[in-house]
Amino acid sequence: MGTKLLAVSTFTMVLLYSMLSVVILGVCVFTDIPITFGIVASLIVLFVQFFISPWITDFVMKHFYHANFDCSLPDNLNEFVNQVCEQHGIVSPRVGYIDDGAPNAFTYGRTKKDARIVITRGILELLTVDEAKAVLGHELGHIAHMDMFYMTVAQAVPLILYFVFKTLCDTDNKSSDNNKSNSYSAIIGIVAYIMYIISQYIILWLSRTREYYADEFSCEVTGNPNALASALVKIGFGLTSIKDSKEKHSVSNVGALGIFDAKASKSLVVSTNRNISDTTMIKNAMKWELWNPWAFFYELNSTHPLISKRLIAISKLCPNYNQAEYIKFDLEKTESYVDDFACELVIAYAPSIVFILGLIDVIYCLSTDKIQVMYTSGGIFGILLAIASLIHFSSRHGKNYKQANVAGLLGQVKVSEITAIPCELEGQIIGKGDPGCIFSEDFILQDETGIIFLDYKQPLTIQNKIFALFRSNDYINSKVKIKGWYRRGLVPYIEVYQITRDEKVKTIHTAAITKGFYYLLMMASAALVVWSLI
Repeated sequence: MGTKLLAVSTFTMVLLYSMLSVVILGVCVFTDIPITFGIVASLIVLFVQFFISPWITDFVMKHFYHANFDCSLPDNLNEFVNQVCEQHGIVSPRVGYIDDGAPNAFTYGRTKKDARIVITRGILELLTVDEAKAVLGHELGHIAHMDMFYMTVAQAVPLILYFVFKTLCDTDNKSSDNNKSNSYSAIIGIVAYIMYIISQYIILWLSRTREYYADEFSCEVTGNPNALASALVKIGFGLTSIKDSKEKHSVSNVGALGIFDAKASKSLVVSTNRNISDTTMIKNAMKWELWNPWAFFYELNSTHPLISKRLIAISKLCPNYNQAEYIKFDLEKTESYVDDFACELVIAYAPSIVFILGLIDVIYCLSTDKIQVMYTSGGIFGILLAIASLIHFSSRHGKNYKQANVAGLLGQVKVSEITAIPCELEGQIIGKGDPGCIFSEDFILQDETGIIFLDYKQPLTIQNKIFALFRSNDYINSKVKIKGWYRRGLVPYIEVYQITRDEKVKTIHTAAITKGFYYLLMMASAALVVWSLI
């Protein structure tokens, strides 16, 4: 582990365990509650999970993702992996292969001696040999830095803090004595919960930091930062040329890897037939992450940094390896986007605010015996809630559908989870949204410009799982037409409204049912107001 990474990890562990020590010390000094056994039990459970998790994940990969571990990487990649492992004291990891066209990769295990690397067919079809080496180098960086172990040790802190919070809350609820000890318990419980929240964000920050160091490791072992940057552009933004995509590996023997957030089963890869050396395309793809205020908040809750930030960091390393900087983002922002962000915040949280105010009103009326007033005001709040929800719904489900392609959608900045772009696309389903997973009802669509995640969301979860198990495979490798709503969270995706295959149209009624519910709420609330005033 590099000196800088060791310093960052040590500082973070000291900070996390100092927070934990403050809470534990407070419990010991100011309360009579014995929680030592619970803390020890929590730690035992965590580390038992740590030691058995690779075998559990192996089982899941084999039986639910059809991962094949009886394979090896292509010779050129296998030689590279063995060389890096020998240099850094790593036992060559087991390789798993998922036969799915959706590009995805990850690594798991405990230590340098028992790591696994898993890749999908899509990774080998998309990346050149040098790019694949760079991505494997990134994953080997996680193994060399023992990231799995360090993150497990870090995760112990929020686990124990939450246990302390729950224990103190349960103790206060069971105790009828209003003594000094109970007051201290309540205060320490609140402090424990606040530190639990803070520690979660510290761990996410640590995870993102370790991603940067895994990128540095890849650059070091390959001597080729541009290859890693190009791989990230292809996988993260999905911009690649036909020439590059034709330079495929042999997929007779393959394995796998992980370069994205675990949430990124909902990931994006765009494959465009324009030359990747066109930096304008890359900069266009970076705009949303660097300009839209939502990107900052999405990243806060992610284990991985934004692709744009990683590209900038990798570009700064290029001169150390006698390479020109891969990308310099120099586009001029013509507007702040803060006004759109503020408007979207209001739209996003208005229903929740109205609901909370209505609940407070009901509690107040009940406590003051104003039942008749409660019916009237409750109905008014119900109407307001329905109106706020319909505004939120309309922002996410517009009707002005326009023909689009993946590359064009990727360059849009004024889009988020709140503001959607109604669109129609044509292309081919190349894989599952969660590559290889038998329970995944979602898809990856490829059109003439790229590949994007399709959110296939029916009204009931059981409907989704039945479709995933018995119908979803019928759509793989099929030509389809999609109508839906393009949105952007940490990754871009399209919520499917209609999917047409072989001239057969399948309409998903989730949006219509949701909208109907809001109208029913409005009518019921209005009826309640009228009834209360009669």
